[in-house]
Amino acid sequence: MRLNIGDWFASMINWMLANFGGFFDAVSWLVNLLVGEVANVLIGLHPFLVIAVLAAAAAALTRSLGLTVFSVLAFLLIVSMGLWPEAMSTLAVVLVSVVFSLAIGIPMGIWAALNNTVSKIVRPVLDLMQAMPVFVYLIPAVFFFGVGMVPGIAATIVFAIPPAVRLTELGIRKLDLELLEAATAFGAKRSLILKDVQLPLAFPSIMAGVNQVIMLALSMVVVAGLVGAGGLGGVVVQGVAQLDTARGFEGGVAVVILAVYLDRVTSGAQSLGDVLRRRRTRKEQRAAAASDPAAAVS
Repeated sequence: MRLNIGDWFASMINWMLANFGGFFDAVSWLVNLLVGEVANVLIGLHPFLVIAVLAAAAAALTRSLGLTVFSVLAFLLIVSMGLWPEAMSTLAVVLVSVVFSLAIGIPMGIWAALNNTVSKIVRPVLDLMQAMPVFVYLIPAVFFFGVGMVPGIAATIVFAIPPAVRLTELGIRKLDLELLEAATAFGAKRSLILKDVQLPLAFPSIMAGVNQVIMLALSMVVVAGLVGAGGLGGVVVQGVAQLDTARGFEGGVAVVILAVYLDRVTSGAQSLGDVLRRRRTRKEQRAAAASDPAAAVS
């Protein structure tokens, strides 16, 4: 006996289109608006100004002169290849996709870390999302949102969510139980423990999840170009379709530059948690010293 799983799935897609068509239209409008606004800002500003901001961000987050110099030279290379608008359009798509993925993935990871039942339910779903070929995501996305940028972003969000959930849950679950027991013994509420103990200590793991989400989003750039997402993915797809090796290679180089930059910057940002904790500790020590001068002297 043959199980027509594909037919069931197609029936479910048709039912969702018939009953939630207005919702998908609203989502498409919102995503187009957000990506358009971000892209307009990035493309509207002078390339040298954007490059200066990106280089300053790399210097502040990584404190690496080499990466800062690389960022300037690499983005100037993109400008010289005539791919700056496409690169900024791709960056806008990646940023919006990452924001949506993290807005879904991080809260879900926190919930899974605090609730074993949720964790058991979410784990096989995440396994399915990661094991599914990326092209499969494009099929329902095109049905829901049509051809263009939005289905590419929708497929990217679904593909990129799992690492945000997994690494957020892992970062919270691997914390030392003695710290949590000490916080509980001092009468701290569960919400306060989460905000002041668990999330700050899990910050490096959460940032590792952010890094992986960005990398997965960039890996979907070319795939999304197949459904008309444009940007650098469109350049690569056009080069393949027209057998234009030079243009396709230039588009691939630009994608690699964005990937290297975002990977190094987000990796450097993982140390922000330690910096923030040290600043908070010094602030609390100064406050304690101000309220009790005798203790500060002793």
